Amino acid sequence: MTDQTHGAAVRLDRLVQRYRGSDRAAVDDVSLDIAPGEFMTFLGPSGSGKTTTLSMVAGFAAPTSGRILVDGQDISRLPAHKRNLGMVFQQYALFPHMTAAKNVAFPLHRRGVDKATGHARAMDALKLVHLDHLADRLPKQLSGGQQQRVAVARAIVYNPPVLLMDEPLGALDKKLREQLQIEIARIHRELGVTIIFVTHDQEEALALSDRIAVFNEGRIAQVGTAKELYESPATLFVARFLGDSNVFTGRVDPDGRTLTGDGWTLHTPPAHHIAASSHAAIVVRPERMRVLDHAGSGPTPGNVLDADVVDVVYLGTHRRVELRFRDGGSGAVREPAGKESAASRGDVVRVTWSPEHSVLVPEHR
Repeated sequence: MTDQTHGAAVRLDRLVQRYRGSDRAAVDDVSLDIAPGEFMTFLGPSGSGKTTTLSMVAGFAAPTSGRILVDGQDISRLPAHKRNLGMVFQQYALFPHMTAAKNVAFPLHRRGVDKATGHARAMDALKLVHLDHLADRLPKQLSGGQQQRVAVARAIVYNPPVLLMDEPLGALDKKLREQLQIEIARIHRELGVTIIFVTHDQEEALALSDRIAVFNEGRIAQVGTAKELYESPATLFVARFLGDSNVFTGRVDPDGRTLTGDGWTLHTPPAHHIAASSHAAIVVRPERMRVLDHAGSGPTPGNVLDADVVDVVYLGTHRRVELRFRDGGSGAVREPAGKESAASRGDVVRVTWSPEHSVLVPEHR
């Protein structure tokens, strides 16, 4: 592409979107600062507010209150076509009668760029997504992944400072999604554009993002890097939504160092934000646990619970041991290939983990 793209800072300032006739806000007091050139992902289940928030940034929906600023300029009331933001949808929205090159050049023609210059810039954009050799093909002659790359090229051809992506890989199969994740990450590095990416796919969010904003019921539950959210979730919702979790609920003992539940007491990591005697939950990721052997064997350091093996699932790089704990709760242990225990369906086993690999969170947040 002819001009270097540089990302813009984006600020969401107390955004609210309340639909007429509804008592509940679709987006409820969302504030977020996104740095220039950052890859920010909005992650959450259907109805959590992530897509509505993106629609307000794009200009497809007006906020009930609050502001949207791009490099300090309030764009909250600008129409979508005047915001100079790139947009990639899940459905590619290509013109079926236009070639790939003409589809990509279309936004430039709408901006008054002459035909020759527009074609040259379109070819540069197609080259960036490795499709310049298919510039003369119609959309129906391209695969789904190729069509999506054309859509990306069309969104970046006029060098927008911010690129908005709404579930862009949702219609593709798993292998193709992974390939395009690599392409999107590469384009982000090369252009330095700010990307706001909406998905409900946790693995996609972990793989692509500089930071992730986890949405729940119209609010942001937590913002952080993939590592921060996975290893230190602030709420039970975040822990359960982002990856697999074993969850044990109980009451924090007066010493503040243990959690007591139905027939068990577990050591907890320090958590000064949770008061003694309050209800809380310990969260442990499946790969942090170990299956020992049959219940009743000798003492083991750390936390130990007895469990029944419900099932064992082989998944290539690892196997998943599905468990039923004695308090009735279910869980799992993820064992890496080559280091599997002898556990099999129907066994009674002991499961252990270090307290430092636990996260203590409020039970109701």
